[in-house]
Amino acid sequence: MTATDHCLFLSVPCQPSWFWITPYYAVMLLAINMALARLVYITERQTKVKLSGAMAPKCKTGCGKNAILKRPKTGDALCRECFFWAFETEVHNTVTAARLFRRGQYVAVAASGGKDSTVLAHVMKELNQRYDYGLRLVLLSIDEGITGYRDDSLETVKRNRDQYGIPLTVLSYEDLYGWTMDDIVKQVGLRNNCTFCGVFRRQALDRGAAQLGVDQIVTGHNADDIAETVVMNVLRGDIARLQRCTAISTGTEGSIPRSKPFKYTYEKEIVMYAYFKKLDYFSTECIYSPNAYRGYARAYLKDLEAIRATSIIDIIHSGESLAVRDAARLPTQGTCSRCQYISSQPVCKACVLLQGLNQGRPRLGIGKSSKVQERARETEGESDDRSEVDSATVTVGAG
Repeated sequence: MTATDHCLFLSVPCQPSWFWITPYYAVMLLAINMALARLVYITERQTKVKLSGAMAPKCKTGCGKNAILKRPKTGDALCRECFFWAFETEVHNTVTAARLFRRGQYVAVAASGGKDSTVLAHVMKELNQRYDYGLRLVLLSIDEGITGYRDDSLETVKRNRDQYGIPLTVLSYEDLYGWTMDDIVKQVGLRNNCTFCGVFRRQALDRGAAQLGVDQIVTGHNADDIAETVVMNVLRGDIARLQRCTAISTGTEGSIPRSKPFKYTYEKEIVMYAYFKKLDYFSTECIYSPNAYRGYARAYLKDLEAIRATSIIDIIHSGESLAVRDAARLPTQGTCSRCQYISSQPVCKACVLLQGLNQGRPRLGIGKSSKVQERARETEGESDDRSEVDSATVTVGAG
C-alpha cells in the first residue's frame, strides 16, 4: 500500500504520516485500518440486498422502493431515504424524550473528526433546522498533540466547519497543561497512556466550554460506547461510575452539562449513515490505543452482538435498572484544592497526573484513588521539605 492508495473504509485516503513512525506502529495501524475496512465490507455484505429486479425486497415502510440495506438494530429492510429518515427520527425522539435542550441554548459539539462526532455535527445541524430547536452550535476540538493522528483529524474537522457552516474552536494539551501526548507517551510508555489522555481530555473539554460560555456539551458517545462502559465498570467494581454511566445527560451543580444524543444509536448504523451520506470524516484509530482496556470490552460486546443483535441495548437497559443499596459508600463531589475543577478527591486526577509528570514520576497518578492521593501528599510534602532546606541554605549562605 502506498501513501496515495485509498482505504476501503469509506474511501478515505490513507495518511502518509503512518509510515514516519516505528515499524511496529505502522504494522499495528495497518492492521487496525484493515479491520475497519473489513467492518464496512461485512456490514455492506450483511445489509445490502444483492438480489435484483422483481426478486428484490421492498422497503418495509411501504414507499415502493427497493430495500438496499438491513438495519443492524431492528433487522428492517429499508431503502436509502427511509433509513436516513429512521435514523434521524430516532435521534430526534431521544432528544425530545429526554428534553436535552432548551430554545436559545448555546451548544458545543465535541468534534474529533471521527465518524461519531462528524455524524453528530451533521445530524445536530439537520435536526436544529428541521425541528426548529433554536440552538446556536459551535464545534469544540481538543488537540492532544499526537503527530500523525490528531493533526490529520483536525484537518477533517476544519473541512466539517466549512461544510456545515458551524464555527470551530480548538484547544491543545500543550497550551492547557504544558505537555503533548507524544511527550507523555515518551515518559509513561504505552500501557497507561490512555489514562492520561482520558482525564486531560475530559477536563480540556470543560475548560474549552467554559471559555466559550456554552450552556451544554454534546458528545458522540453511541450505544456501543455506553454498553462497553457498563461492562468495564462491572469488571472493575466501580459502583460510582456504574451508577451514572448510562445517564443520557450528566453534570453536577456548577459544571457544564454533557448529553449523548446517540445513546441508543448503534455504531454500525452510524457507519452506514456516514457511508450512504458520503460524509467527510477521519477513519484512522489513535496510534496509542491498541493496548486500551476498552478494546477488550469492545471485542466481548461484538461477540455478543453477533449472537444476539439486541445485546447492546439490553446491557444499557440493565445498567439503567441497576440500583445501589443505601449502605454503599459513594464519593461526594467537591472541588480540587489546586485548580478548582470538580473532583471527588481533595486533589483532582488531572492535577495528580500533572504533578507526577512535572516531577519525573509519571506513575504517581496511576492506581486506586486512595493510594494515588496518599502518594501525591507524600510527594508534595517532600517537595515542601526540599523547598525549606533550599531556603535555609540560601539564608545561611547570605549570612
